[in-house]
Amino acid sequence: MTTRQDCLSLDAQDPLAPLRDQFALPEGVIYLDGNSLGVLPRATAARVQQVVAHEWGTDLIRSWNTAGWIDLPQRVGNKIAKLVGAGEHELVVADSTSVNLFKVLSAALRIMQADAPTRKCIVSERSNFPTDLYIAESLSRDHGMRLVLVEPDEIAQHQNADLAVLMLTQVNYRTGRLHDMAALTKAAHEAGGLTVWDLAHSAGALPVDLRGSEADFAVGCGYKYLNGGPGAPAFVWSHPRHAERFWQPLAGWMGHAAPFEFTSNYRPAPGIARYLCGTPPVLSLAALECGVDTVLAADMQALRRKSMALTDLFIELVEARCAGRDLQLASPRQAAQRGSQASFAHADAGYPIMQALIARGVIGDFRAPDILRFGFTPLYTRFVDVWDAVEHLVQVLQSGEWREPRFNQRAAVT
Repeated sequence: MTTRQDCLSLDAQDPLAPLRDQFALPEGVIYLDGNSLGVLPRATAARVQQVVAHEWGTDLIRSWNTAGWIDLPQRVGNKIAKLVGAGEHELVVADSTSVNLFKVLSAALRIMQADAPTRKCIVSERSNFPTDLYIAESLSRDHGMRLVLVEPDEIAQHQNADLAVLMLTQVNYRTGRLHDMAALTKAAHEAGGLTVWDLAHSAGALPVDLRGSEADFAVGCGYKYLNGGPGAPAFVWSHPRHAERFWQPLAGWMGHAAPFEFTSNYRPAPGIARYLCGTPPVLSLAALECGVDTVLAADMQALRRKSMALTDLFIELVEARCAGRDLQLASPRQAAQRGSQASFAHADAGYPIMQALIARGVIGDFRAPDILRFGFTPLYTRFVDVWDAVEHLVQVLQSGEWREPRFNQRAAVT
């Protein structure tokens, strides 16, 4: 079995190790929750302070022009595009993942209603992230569609003449299961449908190729593996073949072709710019740009190799050292079939076990009803962090400290 010294040796040989210095990591913390909120980049505080004190404090409204505030959605979007296989000027940063999903799913449904009005099904994974399902349920009612929820292995049988849109998250938020975007998109197209992909748990964590996969629409999150800070704005992408077919449903002034003409009628901007809506959140965009730059400093293939090695090691150590403690692997065993996380289920005590770990400085999270979820961000997670995290888990389980009342009190955020 791998030893702690083995892990230290792996860290000494890790070509990505210097990138850890990009982050302000608190002492005494093993952070395994970057799939929920990324760590603060060292550059962010100074950059945001510059925006606050100089661009806003001194230059005031002039900064929309002099500091390029008005171009931030496109500028940061072009950087994210490099991480997800999109072309320049095809992706913009705006709003939240939920709002952007509403935009692109609405557009996809309108395309299908124009081109194939007999198709009535939105197909998604039953365990997809709830906000995606709630928005799809709402839009299915508005458009006279049906939302069909299936298990991952049942997706293929629903690629048929009823399919309008296949809507999936590339990496499942609970289990970390990784969908084959290229294969599923091809199958959906051969069946006559369109695809909408949520990249919340894949952008910045593993190589994504939207154009190469011939995907139709995509959205993604800025505050997870892109390290943009809590509530960071999200991003939205449309394949150029679809971008100008319809107005997006939230036709706001920033999506107008000439917003400062202040005309009373809406004229959509060309391409992806029409997916903007309201005024850009400048402070949040400045922070997000710092986070995106931390990922761009890495080679994505090297990032993916380390991610798989970290999660493989974690699973190996948990199963070897916590055997007989009622932990069941909930993630795919094959590294190529999962994203940058490893999840274990504990039927009776998942929540308090995680709280006991957090009290020890090992931060993961819990997802109801029984999932202990551990995210691994190769930019700053070390192999020795994996070994030490498992050692804490062993101690929590052996001591039974998770039974303490304080660990069984549910907080608002789990």
